Amino acid sequence: MTTTDNHDHPSDAAHPSVRGAIEAVVLVVDSPISADDLADVVDSDADTVTQILHQWADELTAAQSGIDLREMPEGWRLYTRADYAPYVEKVLLEGARGTLSRQALETLAVVAYRQPVTRSQVSAVRGVNVDGVMRTLQARGLIVDNGRDPETGGMLFCTTSLFLEELGLTTLTALPDLAPLLPAVERIDEIDDEVRQTVEARRVKTTSSDSEPAAAGDPTKSAEPGQEDADTTAQ
Repeated sequence: MTTTDNHDHPSDAAHPSVRGAIEAVVLVVDSPISADDLADVVDSDADTVTQILHQWADELTAAQSGIDLREMPEGWRLYTRADYAPYVEKVLLEGARGTLSRQALETLAVVAYRQPVTRSQVSAVRGVNVDGVMRTLQARGLIVDNGRDPETGGMLFCTTSLFLEELGLTTLTALPDLAPLLPAVERIDEIDDEVRQTVEARRVKTTSSDSEPAAAGDPTKSAEPGQEDADTTAQ
């Protein structure tokens, strides 16, 4: 008879949709996301999500994958594995000497016209994952991180003085009119609102969930909303 240890993980067959949803979300987040927040997003429980994350991380390590899933104090996020850093650096440095691709130019335009902006917001406007392109723009010195969004916790990015120099401009106000160049960027304000609403909904849900035991123990007492500050990362 075979036995399993205490760290046995659920199989992909048992949780195909949850595993896939977790992989998709972790791929696009611009800052570490906790197991609790992931569970909220994929409609699962934190224990199951944590097991799947550990299984995924173990699989990537066993396969000597160039992708490394790490658990940080703030949560989980994908990184490039340190063993392959020389190859990554080679690509980024070579990219710094070449011309920008159309994808990079589109991403740079979103940052330029809506800065400061998070990766998630840029990704939402372009409709694709922009992590690699953003890293290339950073490596070329065209954009730089500029703190974190106080509401979502996502890293904020803005353009640099080198960006202006490359365009022959002295200030951002000298940029051409936005409308003919990037009409889709007007959606960013709607995206901001959607992100804030998602964060607020999760805070309300967490507060409500934490209040239920107290209410059940003493029906004469009702939990006051807003007593717990939920630390939630929005995309």
